[in-house]
Amino acid sequence: MEWKKYIQNFDLMLLGAVAILTLFGLVAIASATHVNLGESTTFVVKQSAFFIVGIILMLIAANIDYEYFSQFHIPIYFINLAMLLAVLLIGTGAKGAVRWIAIGPLTIQPSEFSKIIMIFCMAQIIKLHYNKVNSLPFLAFLGVYVMVPIVLIQKQPALSASMVLIAIFCIQLFVSGLSYTFIRNVFIITVPFIVFVLWDVARENPLIMDKILETHQFNRVLSFVDPKRDASLYYQTEKSISAIGSGQLTGQGLFSGTLNQLSYLPEPHNDFIFSVIGEEFGFIGCLFVLGVLLFIVFRCIVIAISSRNIFSQLVVTGIAGMFAFQTFVNAGVALGILPNTGMSLPFVSYGGSSMWTNMVAIGLVLNIRKKETKSLFEGGLL
Repeated sequence: MEWKKYIQNFDLMLLGAVAILTLFGLVAIASATHVNLGESTTFVVKQSAFFIVGIILMLIAANIDYEYFSQFHIPIYFINLAMLLAVLLIGTGAKGAVRWIAIGPLTIQPSEFSKIIMIFCMAQIIKLHYNKVNSLPFLAFLGVYVMVPIVLIQKQPALSASMVLIAIFCIQLFVSGLSYTFIRNVFIITVPFIVFVLWDVARENPLIMDKILETHQFNRVLSFVDPKRDASLYYQTEKSISAIGSGQLTGQGLFSGTLNQLSYLPEPHNDFIFSVIGEEFGFIGCLFVLGVLLFIVFRCIVIAISSRNIFSQLVVTGIAGMFAFQTFVNAGVALGILPNTGMSLPFVSYGGSSMWTNMVAIGLVLNIRKKETKSLFEGGLL
């Protein structure tokens, strides 16, 4: 009876959505790595193992006393910085970036774990100083607080993880009740800055952006701003758009995507998994994946609205924002409406660190849902 009650306290719809999305991702990874052509099943097997370990991590996160651990947000924050520093000192690299730490046969990416750690720590900081959220000194402190890990991540470099932390920072501030005056002022500064960045990158002789951005980051923005400047820089995006377009409404069929099966798609099991889905499952397949991800984000928002305290709301909305932002960027890159940033698609793209981060995040949402949400008689939505 106790076990039945325990299961009922979980958000089974949210769990079901995560399971469906992960299983669909395994199918897409199998196609992306050409298991049908006799290629190794290593990626599929590893991703399955990552998911199983992720379930264990999710269950742990769903049952810990997160309010107790929130008291240790300062040491947790410095553990995060220590992991990011360790990447720079003893990390292993690939394709010009050093983002991983090898622990025996296992390779982890601390910048992925940094996302959920910063969601947790920033939520506690804002909770402790909730009455100062519109104070300029506090906002400056919080800006520095989040900028330190971002700088360490950029040293790797990992632009996508940095962007996610900035998005989480903005979302949590908005939910905490940031004045619209601050939001307006940020837009007044940010919009012209973005225009300047795009203008400067497009110049024959950039003023500063080629000095600020790493070479590969600069080239990715350049390929977005001026694809004709260097066709080789736009190759990935061009092939991705062609693959998605060729899928049309229903797709070419599993293991039948021409560009995918002929290995014309770059990083098809990871950053461009959405292209594989578009080519082989068509518009309907893309809509299905985006719909399930939207449902996950929606469930998180509903749980956040029903939460009893600001800390829980900030944690869940930070997680919802993380999923939503990563989905938007991954799909946007695959469709060519955003510069290539190397963003994974939650629960679908291959990657252990990404999967574990997402599963821990879901575990925290489930934990907050069963502990903090209001009852029907208190005006709760669940």
